[in-house]
Amino acid sequence: MIDPLTPPSGEPAEDDRVYRGLLDAHEWHVPDRYNMAADVADRHPGDRLALIYEDHTGHRDEVTWRRVQDRSRRIAAHLHRSGVRKGDRVAVLLPQRADTPATYLGVLRTGAVLVTMSLLWADEPIRYRLADSGTTALITEADSVGRAGDFTGTVIDVDDPAIDALSPEFETADTSPDDPALIFYTSGTTGAAKGIVHAHRTLLGHNEFRYCHDLGVGDVFYGAGDWAWSMAKLMGPLRAGAVHYVHRPAAGFDAASLLAGMARNKVTTALMNPTLLRKMKQDVPDAGTRHPQALRVVCSSNEPLTSDLIDWFRDQFGVTLLDYYGSTESYPLLGNFPGVPVKPGSMGRPLPGWQVALLDAGGREVPVGEPGEIALRARSNPQYPLGYWNRPRESEEAFGGDWYRTKDQARRDEDGYFWFLGRSDDVIKTSGYRVGPYEVEAALRGHPAVADAGVTGVPDPVRGQAVKAWIELTEGHTAGEELAREITEHVRVSYSRFAYPRLIEFVERLPRSATGKIQRARLREQHGASGSPAGADTAAG
Repeated sequence: MIDPLTPPSGEPAEDDRVYRGLLDAHEWHVPDRYNMAADVADRHPGDRLALIYEDHTGHRDEVTWRRVQDRSRRIAAHLHRSGVRKGDRVAVLLPQRADTPATYLGVLRTGAVLVTMSLLWADEPIRYRLADSGTTALITEADSVGRAGDFTGTVIDVDDPAIDALSPEFETADTSPDDPALIFYTSGTTGAAKGIVHAHRTLLGHNEFRYCHDLGVGDVFYGAGDWAWSMAKLMGPLRAGAVHYVHRPAAGFDAASLLAGMARNKVTTALMNPTLLRKMKQDVPDAGTRHPQALRVVCSSNEPLTSDLIDWFRDQFGVTLLDYYGSTESYPLLGNFPGVPVKPGSMGRPLPGWQVALLDAGGREVPVGEPGEIALRARSNPQYPLGYWNRPRESEEAFGGDWYRTKDQARRDEDGYFWFLGRSDDVIKTSGYRVGPYEVEAALRGHPAVADAGVTGVPDPVRGQAVKAWIELTEGHTAGEELAREITEHVRVSYSRFAYPRLIEFVERLPRSATGKIQRARLREQHGASGSPAGADTAAG
């Protein structure tokens, strides 16, 4: 057992006793042997509903737990026949299909390490992740096989009839809670993307579904975003016994279609993000009248939640949005809770069992009201990661000390609520995604007109931040809207359909340090000081 966070001293206010009660009652329980897949799937009666899948064509599929259990064992058996063993890395590159959760669970049943891949990535980032992780098997659809390039491992077509022909009697691997289970790739400010390794126990640390969502049997849950970025928002609700509603639009985000689907399926609790909520408010301002919901708890994460969205959502649906906060390395840390007062604009307070502090550069806790870096007490909960894949030095620097430092700045008020101030580094948070400028800059330099580029996030009323690029041109090219559009399309195709520059400013010379490093902070200052000179920004996408 790991001790929960010690509550602040002093008597709580009457309306704060709920939160103090959660802290006092919390304990972590981690068994000696633990496999995430068995814990998620095998606890449920086979005839109970696990997922409802709907897509833009009108296709609907109600998936029972028996189907999930049997399919996941068949996937595991097929992997084992293909030579996959405990500790091997198996990548899954799939959209949100009705059987994608079973595919993930099948990988974990073998004791292999699941490497989640997103179809939103361009081919080169996919190939880099396959190579960097040492993946030996890839599960994907036939149409996506070519995206793996010269991958020499085993490629498995998820629709291969041979999988269905196997017996669903596979025996799940006996794993320790500390055995590696997942690798997520996250972007940083320098260098290529890093793979964060999480153990099987990580799911036991994701207690936001208990404390923030209040999830259980009888709930229908919708979670926005790609599962490749966060397995927890898929596995956490399934483990809790909630029915997972999967809505797959034709392309992009269709607010009206989503709201109609949520109403039709009586979704009771959801996880959204501010970008989705802003688009929903823009596209369907009278959403509550047009699509009355059965919602009782709705949480938001990935970006700071503003008070105007809280007010609009409450007016439409009678539900107060609950913001919570975390990072790919450790998630969640802070949150708001049903029955506990919400301060609009605040990320809330530490979740039970999460020892969180604000530290200065010297590692000292800052006084109330002063800015500091959000930090998590190392190894204080089951979610704490094992490290970065094949990066021992960086793993030790990030996770080996007394605190994991998030590089996010915040302040804490006298009631213990945390208020987000901004990134300590240059990572951009746009539309709920975390984007590292290094990879965008590398993609930009791949265009023949780009001599060099600097990339930062700039304020955006819909996305929270927009990706902006400052570009030095090669000789013989002339700045202009047509060239900006061409460069943008190059990044969309070669790197990502979401992490491309929406604003481009052509400059004669980028600001650099004495060692030649681009000074992104100065670029942000230039944009903020002038709002960018008139005509300097080209709306590139």
